[in-house]
Amino acid sequence: QVRLVESGGGSVQAGESLRLSCAPSESIFRFTTVGWYRQAPGKQRELVAITISSGTTNYADAVKGRFAISRDNAKNAVDLQMNRLGSEDTAIYYCYAARRKSFGPPDVYWGQGTQVTVSS
Repeated sequence: QVRLVESGGGSVQAGESLRLSCAPSESIFRFTTVGWYRQAPGKQRELVAITISSGTTNYADAVKGRFAISRDNAKNAVDLQMNRLGSEDTAIYYCYAARRKSFGPPDVYWGQGTQVTVSS
């Protein structure tokens, strides 16, 4: 069973930065897509940023220019650098990984989530 282990959440003041890291239990090369989603209280889980094995990255409009996702093959991890945090970024952040199969939909994996709280 694939495990995605997240670290780096916490509580910060508005305007500060945090860096999240996600380490999969298998080689990161085995995943087509890795990234981060978040879920704020009372809201649906939403995409934050993903990176595809081809090198393409996608960001939610709300975080463009503030967040940066990086796939560190040497560390076998995917990191999310979050700058200029605001209260709207308060949420549980989930690591996400997907692996394409020959047939059928991709296998999808989720981390247990890490809390990010931003105080204004």
